[in-house]
Amino acid sequence: MSATQTYRYLGSSTLARGGLGLQTSGGPAPHPRFFTGFLTTPPAAAVGLLAVAEVARTRYHRPVSAASLDPVVTGSRDRLRFESFSGCCGVYARLDTLPAGLDGDIVEHGTTNVDVNNPLREALARVGGLDPLHLSVGPDDLTVSTMDGPIVEKKVPLPARWLRGFAEVQILSAAFEPRAEIPATEAATFLRRLPTTSDRSVLWAVPAGRSLRLTSRPVPGAVCLAGASRLTALRGMLRFAESLRVYGPTVAAGSAPVPSTWELDTGALRLSLTLSPEPYRGFSGEGAALTALAGDDVVDDADLVAAVLSWDPTIDVDRLATDTGLDPTRVRAALAQLGTAGRVGYDVSEAAYFHRVMPYDAGRAERDNPRLVGARALLDAGAVELDATTATVRSGDQVYRVRRLPDGDFTCTCPWWAKHRGQRGPCRHALATRMLTVDRAQERV
Repeated sequence: MSATQTYRYLGSSTLARGGLGLQTSGGPAPHPRFFTGFLTTPPAAAVGLLAVAEVARTRYHRPVSAASLDPVVTGSRDRLRFESFSGCCGVYARLDTLPAGLDGDIVEHGTTNVDVNNPLREALARVGGLDPLHLSVGPDDLTVSTMDGPIVEKKVPLPARWLRGFAEVQILSAAFEPRAEIPATEAATFLRRLPTTSDRSVLWAVPAGRSLRLTSRPVPGAVCLAGASRLTALRGMLRFAESLRVYGPTVAAGSAPVPSTWELDTGALRLSLTLSPEPYRGFSGEGAALTALAGDDVVDDADLVAAVLSWDPTIDVDRLATDTGLDPTRVRAALAQLGTAGRVGYDVSEAAYFHRVMPYDAGRAERDNPRLVGARALLDAGAVELDATTATVRSGDQVYRVRRLPDGDFTCTCPWWAKHRGQRGPCRHALATRMLTVDRAQERV
């Protein structure tokens, strides 16, 4: 399923005489300008922008023609964040241009898409040495008011899975912890040994002294590396990096594949790739956001939190709790809900959320999620019957049993749960049971 998002640019992005002009579309104004100034590390910044743009053009699973979706950029006081998903939605890339990487002022807060065209890619690839690089994100004021040339229109198929991908990544990565940090020299050796062509392997990286070693099975402290060739986009940044940091959820012997984040840090820039649990799996189908979408009170909490969000580089949960009168747990649930509309992301390096606005309405993710739609249909039809620890769910001619586990999760006798064992979120029967259980509990309060 996809929607056609029309991007209108006043011109093409260009790089000439040391000045990089990134044309924008959408955001808080039709053609917002977020930043004007110099990038303090031009070659590294050029490589990072190319990496994010290249991920947006690539389908890692069953590679076919380039996707050519434009990355999005968010300005928030002291930094810029460039983000993209791969065409298969299995890789999420982000370049954070930190305060040390900018010499100028962010003059507008918000999120928009940027035009990274082929001539610009070729020009960025030639940046090197001591060449200064001046960045203007968006057209300048004079151009906006006096440009006589035609507006360039690009109709880009913007898949609904991008919205679901942003929602899933921020929920999944919020559970990540730092697992390893290795120096740049060891990182270069490790990354250059990985395959460069498409592969379907699921490996595990284990800290080993100053480096990482790969194993075929998970052990405590390991980080999943699914489709190692998908880390290729990091290689260009290696010569500028100070370290490689790796993040992931807690695993144990016998754990199923899980997502992970691989981040190169130059001091002024951070380039990260978040990989889906397996090469053929896109983030849009992971189902981690389903629970956040299913609640009713959390929607009201999200509206309250959204009203006090600011454009700080990171979101302070405790401050939001004070401002809204909600406890931190409810604030985090509200942020997860806002993430389903693309309004917040998660920065694993700083273990904090950040504010983002995408061109979607808040209900889009819910409407486009068939399991959630199916769960609500089951509830509307009165198809769920609860008892103490189990539920009976009638779906057409089939009857399924849903059982609640001690940890609060649910199992189901349906084929979906038998196939995925809860690794890709709840089935519609378990989701409907959870929703009805919560509703009944609230009625008793």
